[in-house]
Amino acid sequence: MTTPIIHLRLMLTALLLFVTTAVVFPQKSQSVSDLKSQRERTLQELEKTQQMLKETKKSETATVNKLNLLNKDIRERRRLISNLNSEINSLDYEMSTLSTRRDSLELHLRKLQNDYATFVRESHYTFKQVSPILFIFSAKDFQQMMRRMRYIQDVQSFRKQQVARIRNTQQEIDLQNQLLQENKQNKESAVKMQQRQQENLARDERRQQDMLKSLKKKEKELQAQQRRQQKRANELNKKIEELIARDIDRHKQLTKEQALIAGGFEKNKGRLPWPVEKGYISGHFGVQQHPTLERVTVNNKGVYLQTTTDAQARAVFEGEVTSIFSMGGTQAVIVQHGNYRTVYSGLATVSVKKGDNVKAKQNIGKIYCDPDDDNSTTVFFQIWKDKEILNPELWLAK
Repeated sequence: MTTPIIHLRLMLTALLLFVTTAVVFPQKSQSVSDLKSQRERTLQELEKTQQMLKETKKSETATVNKLNLLNKDIRERRRLISNLNSEINSLDYEMSTLSTRRDSLELHLRKLQNDYATFVRESHYTFKQVSPILFIFSAKDFQQMMRRMRYIQDVQSFRKQQVARIRNTQQEIDLQNQLLQENKQNKESAVKMQQRQQENLARDERRQQDMLKSLKKKEKELQAQQRRQQKRANELNKKIEELIARDIDRHKQLTKEQALIAGGFEKNKGRLPWPVEKGYISGHFGVQQHPTLERVTVNNKGVYLQTTTDAQARAVFEGEVTSIFSMGGTQAVIVQHGNYRTVYSGLATVSVKKGDNVKAKQNIGKIYCDPDDDNSTTVFFQIWKDKEILNPELWLAK
């Protein structure tokens, strides 16, 4: 066999092996890790709600407080179940993708192995007829000899590369199999949790219906309770309004420092920390339907944030304590942030004094736990701009 034929055969074989089809895989669905993070946050919220439910009076007596907590518990369980459904669907999609990738890699591996075997056979057959040494030294001149030497080196290098490709492809297949097994286990765990949460949701919904029936029987009592609460809320709002108006009239011009604080407060709209470390909004801002009384609405001039026993209220931004007053057996604190003010009502004790400068998240007092309201631990929070009441839900972080 002549030297040009040897060269041509080896070159064609090498080109055949280098031209391989790319493996294309579908895009991922929503990240499973993101869904797991959402699941963990919902589980934490559920845990807080369960803690607050445990802190209610240890009787089976139906109360509005218990019903509100139970409603929140049901909302969170539904959110958790929805999240688990998405997680299971995403795991199914990811397993399908992994399976497709593994199958494609296995086909690719077989092609690499077959092509490599063909290459080795061709090389062995060709160089059996003409040895590499003879191939090199039979060159017509020095330049051709150097080209043939480089070509032999390229052939050897190519063989090593093919071996590395085969090894790397096998390792990738092993990784896909490992990920596939992990996802199968994660799916089994998610399905079991989903089944448990469905059972818990059904139990809570039965309890909710029983509680609603029980509260319906106490409608007159609840109406009287609601009138008392609304009267106290109106008195509190009037007192707060008077104190803020009086303070504004006394200090009509903001100092440079107060103006800077007001600007900082305004820039943090939607990002202010909550006035409690953990809890939920049990009473939203504005006109709201009563949870059990069909023809009764309440008009909240702030938000009610229910939290756990022994919790502290904390400042949402730096500012100066301008007022501390008592009403209805609890205390309230007003903190000035330039021409903005925040109000924290329903405190059992206060840990600041008038004139104190407070920082964001600094504790300002322990929240009152009301034994006459099923051990509810609730702070009433307001935000004012000058003499205008604002919706705190638009200012607090989500």
